[in-house]
Amino acid sequence: MATCYRHPSRETGVSCSNCGRPICPDCMTSTPVGMRCPECARQKTTVKRLREVATVPRVTYALIALNVIVFLTEQGQFGFGSSGVHGKVVAEGILYREGIAGADQYYRLVSSGFLHENLLHIGFNMYLLYLLGMMLEPAIGSARFATIYFTSLLAGSFGALLATPAPTLGASGAIFGLMGAAAVELRARGFSVMQSGIGGLIILNLVLSFTLSGISVGAHIGGLIGGALAGLAIRTADSRRVPALGFIACLAISAISVAGAIAVSQSTASGFA
Repeated sequence: MATCYRHPSRETGVSCSNCGRPICPDCMTSTPVGMRCPECARQKTTVKRLREVATVPRVTYALIALNVIVFLTEQGQFGFGSSGVHGKVVAEGILYREGIAGADQYYRLVSSGFLHENLLHIGFNMYLLYLLGMMLEPAIGSARFATIYFTSLLAGSFGALLATPAPTLGASGAIFGLMGAAAVELRARGFSVMQSGIGGLIILNLVLSFTLSGISVGAHIGGLIGGALAGLAIRTADSRRVPALGFIACLAISAISVAGAIAVSQSTASGFA
């Protein structure tokens, strides 16, 4: 049987719900999410809620601003109410297999995630980004949030290229990744994913992805998987007190996504006109 990390002579079958270290009755502190060791019990930002309202979600605001600026630039070529999907901004940034394999334009794996087809498209995506960012970024920190976002974006681009040869654009792959990461974080902190609303949000958006036309299912599923893996890697690394490993794991997921996207594009290069 394990022994208490503070009192090695005392055997115990209880571990801290946050860091996992064995603790004896004298070291246990009861919290809403289980027994905590003295060190973890003193942490004030992670015991009772996922969001810490005192933290400003700067990355969330920056991402929304960047998406809006690109959209306004894109629409400025035609004016609102006109179709800008074939404009220069979109044409040079949209994601499609020939651009990756034929022209080596790998930047499209990222640029496509900041382009949107119309006002409804960007409005829905930015609303979800705001909701998820206000909850997740203050809880895990801006650096982790940004890392998960761009890892999800690349995973979503890989999924889009894998699922369909049609050109794709939009931030939904990255946003699905934030949903996956939020689910992982909620569960790790002892919250119900379904009761929080995140589970229902994921299910609803997946249903819409499969039922509505013109939606890149591959981007959504790829982003969801990438974000969940990134969130799990960061959470696991943090719980073991080696946070750098979480960022390294996200870098590895991103590299695999880029390599997969290139491989998928090149495998169909012979079919391009």
